[in-house]
Amino acid sequence: MNDCIFCRIAEGELPAQIVFQDDDFVAFIDIAPKAPVHLVVIPRRHVDSFAQVAELSADERARMTVFLTEAADRAGLTSTGYRVVTNHGANSRQSVFHLHWHILGGALLSDSM
Repeated sequence: MNDCIFCRIAEGELPAQIVFQDDDFVAFIDIAPKAPVHLVVIPRRHVDSFAQVAELSADERARMTVFLTEAADRAGLTSTGYRVVTNHGANSRQSVFHLHWHILGGALLSDSM
């Protein structure tokens, strides 16, 4: 999808501070961080949101959590802890309709989500 900002980042058409990537996923620094360390993790293949996760292959679904933990580790968050969040739909305030997760850490996070 050439009008999707995350697809364009995954294709290398738009710049991003990439922390980790492989053939199926990309982790990059959020441009409007909500924590000292704030990564966005996306599948390279366009899927609108978490509700459509079944559109990813079985292998992609199996590897996505492993990729998330590896991205957090590469960002130096494993020893102190981190939060992983994904949103689905307007009421959750999903602003980019390409499946993505936020990894937040680097400090004591708020009690509220």
